[in-house]
Amino acid sequence: MDIAVLAYDGVFDSGLAALLDVLEGANAMRGELAQPPPAWNVTTIGFRRRVRTGAGHVVETVPVGAAEDADLLLVPALAERRPEALLAHVSGPAAAPARRLVAATRARRTPIASACTGTFLLAESGVLDGLHATTSWWLAPYFRGRYPAVTVDETRMVTSSDGVTTAGAAFGHVDLALAIVRMNSPALAELVARYLVIDERPSQAAYTISAALAQADPTLAAFERWAREHLDQPVSIADGARAIGVSERTLQRAVRRTLGTSPVRFVQDLRVERASHLLRTTGLPLEVIARKVGYEHANTLRILLRERTGATASTLRGR
Repeated sequence: MDIAVLAYDGVFDSGLAALLDVLEGANAMRGELAQPPPAWNVTTIGFRRRVRTGAGHVVETVPVGAAEDADLLLVPALAERRPEALLAHVSGPAAAPARRLVAATRARRTPIASACTGTFLLAESGVLDGLHATTSWWLAPYFRGRYPAVTVDETRMVTSSDGVTTAGAAFGHVDLALAIVRMNSPALAELVARYLVIDERPSQAAYTISAALAQADPTLAAFERWAREHLDQPVSIADGARAIGVSERTLQRAVRRTLGTSPVRFVQDLRVERASHLLRTTGLPLEVIARKVGYEHANTLRILLRERTGATASTLRGR
């Protein structure tokens, strides 16, 4: 497989390096398998011979024309975590060449993959319209607001939809590269993960900070503060809406618009977040923790933890 990796000014250094290192490692370890897959021929392409990364390093590239013959285009993230600056960049003139490259690659039906803030560049190019995608969990409210034609699930670490693969925040680049290896050889992907000491991370949910997501909308932020004060009690969405001075319908719309979910599910996420924290930082029995987050039975919390974080209560306590 011929893979073109796009390097551009301001690219996230660790994202670019993770993609290159995992793929190089896969090539180096192929020989350890009884039936090795074909090698990956990886080329770093750019719009100039030398590009400067977000940390100021210089990367040598070959012309982007090489992407025309590639079997896969990889677009690493931009080193920008501020939502307004990120949106301004991906929609501005500086990113126009990259948007055209992504759109042209998609028009040829060549698979494309990206992670973290790079998913914004894909969405801005229009290639994610009508598809499912993931992105950095903390940028999901801004992604959802800017690209309503994309179905975004920020809890996923990697998702593929009609030839476009996206991955989650920052070091989701590692998960993305492993997913690419896994598409050709699950055995080699497992071998690489073992050598590089990479744990399987199917979900970003365990890393999500609900308060950070809530700050994207003032109504949601107010509801989040109220809900946290009542997590050990049965929570009425109607009471919450009344307490922050909005109608229940207004609250539902604010949560849906910002998080793509319901107020009830958001409260569940807050409960899972607090329960996970208590499991990691205290020796309290699960039954006690369950009552502290509003559940009468520990088994209800146990099921919810596994569903939302992909981990058991004992695993979370071990962390």
